[in-house]
Amino acid sequence: MTPHRRRFAWMLLVPLWALAVSARAQATPLVVEAALDYDVVAPLLEAFRSAHPEIDLEFNDRSTLTVDALVSEADPAPDVVISSAMPWQMARVNEGYAQRLDSPAARSWPAWAKWRNEVFGFTFEPIVMAYRLDLSKHMMPPQTHADLHTLLTTETTRLQGKVTTYSPLMSGVGYTLFQQDARYTPRFWDLVAGMGRVDARLENSTRAMLEGLSDGRYWLGYNLLGSYAMVWAQEHPEVIVQVPQDYSLVMMRMAFIHRDAPHPVAAAAFVDFLLGRAGQRVLAGQTPLFSVRPDIVGPYTAARLRDQVGDRLYPIPLNASLLAFVDPQRRDAFLARWRRELERPLPVSSE
Repeated sequence: MTPHRRRFAWMLLVPLWALAVSARAQATPLVVEAALDYDVVAPLLEAFRSAHPEIDLEFNDRSTLTVDALVSEADPAPDVVISSAMPWQMARVNEGYAQRLDSPAARSWPAWAKWRNEVFGFTFEPIVMAYRLDLSKHMMPPQTHADLHTLLTTETTRLQGKVTTYSPLMSGVGYTLFQQDARYTPRFWDLVAGMGRVDARLENSTRAMLEGLSDGRYWLGYNLLGSYAMVWAQEHPEVIVQVPQDYSLVMMRMAFIHRDAPHPVAAAAFVDFLLGRAGQRVLAGQTPLFSVRPDIVGPYTAARLRDQVGDRLYPIPLNASLLAFVDPQRRDAFLARWRRELERPLPVSSE
């Protein structure tokens, strides 16, 4: 074959090769397993698709415990893992399931919101209370944890079956939040006992709590994810969101690239987008997930939240201390006391 014909044959083969690669890419998209409501994060995903039309993205919204199980059990492994159950995410990274992201955005990410450049907290979400608007017809809505404890003590009859919160047994984020509450509230176990006395209903998700508030099954919800609650309240005026005024926990969605990611380059592009100015600008302006970056301006930023709440914001630290919360003995002891306090009877009056 002459050189001219060889060049012509090669030109014919290149498009066929490109089509084969494209077909494989379409057959195996970038898979993100996440404990993150699609309706809330949709603007961010659409922005990523616009910035990277060459990447076929599959985003799966699951429970925190399901996401954690998929890290070790899924075959093939997911490309990116996102969860609000911070101790579980840290434990998986500590077990070696994450790969390091080496990029300018990763290197410059705030030290308090990452660990070893392997896992990154890319949101800054306050934990809130929520109540039905008509609750105020019967009692003063709570603004602090002390207010909530007072209501659970003085309005026991009216609140029977009307209070909801997370189940620490069935929700990783619920367990995490209660563990953190126990650190900051000296009367935490009294609060748990109060919820038991009103027969508080335990749910596995913030959405389930919000649905119950809207349909009237619940009057008061405790420890909801503020991002979900704020979006819900915009379309359901019967639900009022209250950032606690004594202190508010803040949790971060943690993201990492799986060590066995089938598409490591695309996975790196996705996480880099979460950390970059473009992605964080979408978080700050189009979602209530709150941007972490200090150089981003918008209605939902960590800086603006700090301006509004001040020193009463308590971010859950993203460091190795989280590993203690998934220690089996510590978890079993905590849950055993949770059950005991939830079933504690009313004190006998001396009058």
